[in-house]
Amino acid sequence: MEQKHKQEFALASVTELSSSSASALTQSSPVFARFSARNGLVELRFSEESEAIGGYNVDPCTAQLLKLGPVQSVCISKDSDTNEEKSYSRGITIQFRDEEESRAFHCAFEQWKTEVKDQGTHLPNGDVSGSLKSKFDDKVEPSSAKMYFHYYGQLLHQQNMLQDYVRTGTYYAAVIENRADFTGRVVVDVGAGSGILSLFAAQAGAKHVYAVEASEMAEYARKLIAGNPSLGERITVIKGKVEEVELPEKADILISEPMGTLLVNERMLETYVIARDRFLVPMGKMFPSVGRIHMAPFSDEYLFVEIANKALFWQQQNYYGVDLTPLYGSAFHGYFSQPVVDAFDPRLLVAPAVSHVIDFKKTKEENLYEIDIPLKFISSVGTRVHGLACWFDVLFDGSTVQRWLTTAPGAPTTHWYQLRCVLSQPLYVMAGQEITGQLRMIAHSAQSYTIYLTLSVKMWGPGADQGGILQTSSCKLDLKEPYYRMSQPQPYVLTQDQQPHQLMHSQDIPIQAEDLEEPELIQLQSQCSGAQLQ
Repeated sequence: MEQKHKQEFALASVTELSSSSASALTQSSPVFARFSARNGLVELRFSEESEAIGGYNVDPCTAQLLKLGPVQSVCISKDSDTNEEKSYSRGITIQFRDEEESRAFHCAFEQWKTEVKDQGTHLPNGDVSGSLKSKFDDKVEPSSAKMYFHYYGQLLHQQNMLQDYVRTGTYYAAVIENRADFTGRVVVDVGAGSGILSLFAAQAGAKHVYAVEASEMAEYARKLIAGNPSLGERITVIKGKVEEVELPEKADILISEPMGTLLVNERMLETYVIARDRFLVPMGKMFPSVGRIHMAPFSDEYLFVEIANKALFWQQQNYYGVDLTPLYGSAFHGYFSQPVVDAFDPRLLVAPAVSHVIDFKKTKEENLYEIDIPLKFISSVGTRVHGLACWFDVLFDGSTVQRWLTTAPGAPTTHWYQLRCVLSQPLYVMAGQEITGQLRMIAHSAQSYTIYLTLSVKMWGPGADQGGILQTSSCKLDLKEPYYRMSQPQPYVLTQDQQPHQLMHSQDIPIQAEDLEEPELIQLQSQCSGAQLQ
């Protein structure tokens, strides 16, 4: 940057945007875009030959330059006003004279931006940063991020999610049934993927949709949206991380599918919350707006034996002349450190479920770094408890219709299935006995969580009030490395003293305002099902 202090481009025209409308700036003389460097700071200035257009300068460090067509682009940046409401509402549309000039300008923009990153730049608050790492980059190790965006940049994985008709159909119904929330509104699709939710929002009458996608899937989204021109004319695909991109206006509604296994895996919920804080107008809507993690102890002898038997390989004392038994203990604990992802029969649950609520409209990003959930159950049967079963649901709180998307056992299976944490030391319980414990989840830089589970059985019968803990079992699991069992529910025979019970469908459980004040446990009532597996 020492050798290159200025670079200039002639433009066909410039149109200034505002949050409510676009106003054309008619120029009687040529319009120029000038890059310049002074005192280590880089500036992009749009001006006539003699004076600045509205005094509008751009900081390439924080600005986004997006192509709208072969000779048209939009430049979005923070307003020079420090007022938070205006911090993402300034932008201009640039019309070039030909495609070659458009390419040259984009190339220069990236070069100047790169040089800023290499040398460090002044941030809006006056601090100097040697690198422009976003909050995402600070939290996530590069290898994990690379694999994550590579995975979601492939059409086959998008197809897997699109073909989850419970997921896709519920989103479609939630949007279309609540047209009143979308008609004439600005929508931001957070982590847009293929762009399907953006297209749903446009179908529901959205004024404009900004589809933000960081992976290479953004290019496929552009193709899909361009192939649906009646909807696509109201959709802009922006390739970049939510933590980094700038938008020309605030959103009335955020829509996203940020749920991973156990709701929180992949840590996309944090990005959803960041998008809320950056882009959503006060009192704006979020689709979905609430998530709940449901938990209940389960008994599954087949699963326990299956996992334990995996380690038997390491009990061989003469494997090609080698004694493998020194590694048996490590292998045994290793297999039990994997959460099991599959669909299971709800009759395997030995107590009604409890739930932990996360209100996406109110929770802070930091609240998702560490999640502690106290557990308390009353066993419905006498059996061996092999661990804790978990699933989730989310609420689309529309003005017209409230709709739930559930991953509960017994409900139609989704690509999330359910998740079970299996104890290497099962617990013995009697009907009516109290089971207590804690589920603790700590986020890590591989975009997932380390799970710590403890379950204890309290003394039961006469004198229990004076008694303590009879048995305790704990395990540590890595949510990033599950065992994808994904089998269909196994036939399960009821024991003589067991009564069938079914989880109340999430769609039938109203959420009260007081439930959302703080994440807490909700005791779900049990209900006889009478449903039998064939």
